[in-house]
Amino acid sequence: MQVQVNTDRNIEGHKALAAHVSGSVESALSRMSEHITRVEVHLSDENSDKSGRTDKRCVMEARLEGRQPVAVTHHAATLDQAIDGATDKLTRLIESTLGRQHDQERRRTDPSPPGPKLPEE
Repeated sequence: MQVQVNTDRNIEGHKALAAHVSGSVESALSRMSEHITRVEVHLSDENSDKSGRTDKRCVMEARLEGRQPVAVTHHAATLDQAIDGATDKLTRLIESTLGRQHDQERRRTDPSPPGPKLPEE
């Protein structure tokens, strides 16, 4: 799984920040990593130099094998909170998506339920 971190012009995108974000994402999604090819993380400060209660935004988009990409957004007061919130949301979304896929595959391969068989014509 590849993690790509992007920042807007109001956030200093340095190696330590990218390493922190990558580590958080990889740790949270480690159980599902074989289904994920790439995660793109976009960090932004929507109010620039003005302070705001929830002006930090983290958007995460995961590309799952054989599926359309899924994305989540989380706003918070700090970058760490925005990253943590988006990571939690993305984890739940991917678990749900893969769980539904697994359930559908299981239903297709389950044998017919026991009971009387219909006569063949």
